[in-house]
Amino acid sequence: MHPLRGLLALLRWRRAPEDGEALAAVGECLDGPFFEAWFRRFEATRVGRRVLLERRDLLSLLTDRWWLSGLPPGSLGRAYLEYAGRDEPTAPGHGNFAPASGPEGPQDRTRFAQRLADQHDLVHVVAGYGREPAGEVSVLAFEAGQMPSPANFLVALVASAGLGVDRLPILWRAFRRGRRAAWLPAADWEALLEMPLTEARALLGMAAPLPPDPGRRERAA
Repeated sequence: MHPLRGLLALLRWRRAPEDGEALAAVGECLDGPFFEAWFRRFEATRVGRRVLLERRDLLSLLTDRWWLSGLPPGSLGRAYLEYAGRDEPTAPGHGNFAPASGPEGPQDRTRFAQRLADQHDLVHVVAGYGREPAGEVSVLAFEAGQMPSPANFLVALVASAGLGVDRLPILWRAFRRGRRAAWLPAADWEALLEMPLTEARALLGMAAPLPPDPGRRERAA
């Protein structure tokens, strides 16, 4: 844990939100023990063991537009393709954060850290949050509910600073949804991509629709 370096990295990221290295440094400085606990939880699951054993690369599927376009209409993969459009997958957070401690060596932790980053846009799709600033912050709040830690809480709070007090209830609901949903780091995304989106959401504990967002209606008007 390096709190001062973490806070400096957080300020650097606040000034330049596109700075992925600064955001990764926040996690590296503040989330070391938490990351290790998440990794241990992941490798204890059936999916986690298979991901590590088979050396799965989720990003290779998410960038294979030909494969995604061949999935059934209404599937999570097709919904993701529509969400992504022409953009490359975004991977904020833990993509560059992979502590090398532990008897297994750094490779498994690197794979897990990358998977956390690669699932970010999939969280947008299954949780139903858009790409606008409020949707992005909602995903950060959701992820803070999934993986409570100093870095995740601070990043969500700093990112929400410009949204206004009226957005706070929405962020609180996103945090609570993250707490109640299945633990997505151990989701079998490779299988879920081929499933109907409604079925994938049900399996992940997110079948209930999002409550109305007054701010979204105001922006549309």
